[in-house]
Amino acid sequence: MNRTTAENPLKKLDDWDDFVASRYKENKDREEFRNYDPDVNPGVAEFYRLNHALQTVDFVQDKEREYLPLQKEQKTIWEAAEFLNTLVDDSDPDTDLTQIEHLLQTSEAIRMDGHPRWFVLTGFIHDLGKVLCLYGEPQWAVVGDTFPVGCAYSDSIVFPEYFRANPDSQNPLYQELYGIYEPHCGLENVHMSWGHDEYIYQATRNYLPEPAHYMLRYHSFYSAHRHGAYRHLMSPHDEEMFQWVRKFNPYDLYSKGAAKPDLPEILPYYQDLIAEYFPGKIQW
Repeated sequence: MNRTTAENPLKKLDDWDDFVASRYKENKDREEFRNYDPDVNPGVAEFYRLNHALQTVDFVQDKEREYLPLQKEQKTIWEAAEFLNTLVDDSDPDTDLTQIEHLLQTSEAIRMDGHPRWFVLTGFIHDLGKVLCLYGEPQWAVVGDTFPVGCAYSDSIVFPEYFRANPDSQNPLYQELYGIYEPHCGLENVHMSWGHDEYIYQATRNYLPEPAHYMLRYHSFYSAHRHGAYRHLMSPHDEEMFQWVRKFNPYDLYSKGAAKPDLPEILPYYQDLIAEYFPGKIQW
């Protein structure tokens, strides 16, 4: 990725208008989602080529040190959501909606099924960690499926062949089953590929119950919650809590085929919901 794109990831989106317009349609059949055939979605394949080559142990730990003290700025939840209106996710083959529309699709589907208010709120905020793009992070370091670094890659990760270009693939320890970890050490002790999941979890963890923590932190960890990979690193508590991640995933994924939400009509509900759980501004 060149210097210009890395410093200004939103500029790259201007080149994707035709592609994202062709990949979104309402009322998709469920089997049409997550179509990552590189011939069908070459841009998505290129995104994952970069992601898999550049998400190293050193890179992840550098980003954790940079961002997890949460010293960038203070923002309200609404300010973070309004920024995301300018962002379309390069890694996602399923939608060209603005991010706030996707968040509202997700949360409205959860609300219609009668889940608790904290669950609805989790649906609304789950992608707000993408404000990382505002701080100049390239999209391969913000979005896309997440996976552990420092241990063997699972073949269930999308485009696993692209890991051959990752320098960590040449480190024998990092290619062992457990790598730098211990059996069933618990996911809280595992370094995941850097992205918006970890960031939104860290920014909001003090305001939401633990099931929401797992939904936020691992909603992009598809190889685990869709394919059952990495159970050798999970603790019994992780196994128990992943029921919430699996419960959340269909709302995140399949709500993208729904009609666009009517923001003026539902805005008062979400203003009240956010005020119930969050102070005016939180640390990012």
